[in-house]
Amino acid sequence: MAWFVLLVVVVAVAYRLTTPEDRQRFLQRAIVVLRELIAEGRLQYADLEPFRAALRARTPIVILTPALVAANVAIFMLMLFGAGALSDPATLVAWGANYGPRTTNLEWWRLLTSTFVHAGFLRMVVEVAVLAQLGMLLERLVGRSALAAVYCSAGVLAALVNVSASPMAVTAGPSGALFGLYGLLLASIVHRDRGHEEGDPPTVAIPRSALWWFIPAAVMFILSASANDDFAFKANGAGFLVGLVGGFVVTYGIIDHQPALRRVLVAAGVALAAIVAYAVPLRGIADVRPEIPRIIALEDKTTSIYQAAVGRANKGAMTPEAVAQLIERTIVPELEAADAHLLSIRGVPPEHQHLVADADEYLRLRSASWRFYADGWRSATRAPRREQQDGGVVSDASWRQTKAQFRANAATRGKAEGTERASLEALQRLKPSNQ
Repeated sequence: MAWFVLLVVVVAVAYRLTTPEDRQRFLQRAIVVLRELIAEGRLQYADLEPFRAALRARTPIVILTPALVAANVAIFMLMLFGAGALSDPATLVAWGANYGPRTTNLEWWRLLTSTFVHAGFLRMVVEVAVLAQLGMLLERLVGRSALAAVYCSAGVLAALVNVSASPMAVTAGPSGALFGLYGLLLASIVHRDRGHEEGDPPTVAIPRSALWWFIPAAVMFILSASANDDFAFKANGAGFLVGLVGGFVVTYGIIDHQPALRRVLVAAGVALAAIVAYAVPLRGIADVRPEIPRIIALEDKTTSIYQAAVGRANKGAMTPEAVAQLIERTIVPELEAADAHLLSIRGVPPEHQHLVADADEYLRLRSASWRFYADGWRSATRAPRREQQDGGVVSDASWRQTKAQFRANAATRGKAEGTERASLEALQRLKPSNQ
């Protein structure tokens, strides 16, 4: 949408820098030019009637293109009036959008269903208009089977490229499939110019004048597609390549007859084999982000357990040895189990490897710091039971002696606190504000 904002800014600046008389003259001139363009368009449209008649004779009824258009519009309307916002990735995923950790874990159907999911109204209108324009022509020219093969294979490969380039992004829309149709159109144009002699069967070739009608929609579509992130360019390029290469195979001799179903199936089979070969290494992409809040919460949980034990020890209800055993048997094993589970996760994409590294560093250092604390408690003299003095006042002189002995173990305590600080620094890097 950056191009649209820039256009609005340019128009606003031009409006401010011109006088009312200049704007009036410009408007009148624009009306004259528009009328001339409309008149020229009507003439060209009339000149294309023989071509349209030839297409209708080749394929009297179009079925696939209206079905694809209806499916795109119907799904968007259901999303629009359904639960969740269109801008919410969770809504898109729920309707079948492409998302690496879901797609590559036995939900490969998302590669196809994502081509029917739209995240915005304007983008949907442009893409549906392009689909209708291209589809009506190509379905009559190359046939339903070729159109379906290119649309599906280009869309699926484009979605797969999105997974490979940005596995944690939620992607949707038929732009890759539409670029595939543009590739198919280009291949059909290339095969148009063939010598035709008197007595040959009637031919159907795309006139050059017909191509001008595709330019406005193509410009709007490319501008709309370019508003996406960089990875979309790779996906759209892959879709166009599929349509172009596959088009060269299936559209040979297209001016004389539609491609044979066998040729279309062979081309589709080759495309499917290439897609499967590309998809196999991408299997099992994992989203490690849900593990991070659990690891962050683990720090609060273990610290609370320890503080409760210290409180009981301060009251004489728990010995230093018992505190040390609590650390070694409860706190440390829980941290080690979390670390083992984290490291067992396979398929973490490169952009999340730093989360795994920071979480592993925190868990290892925190376990080490707790062991130092356990050693400190164990080295302290076991606190004797508190005894009632005269008057019922509890004597805690022995407990003060125990704490003094614990503080005297400076080396162990220093290691514990230093390792704890390092672990908490790693934990801080995991928190959302620092990601």
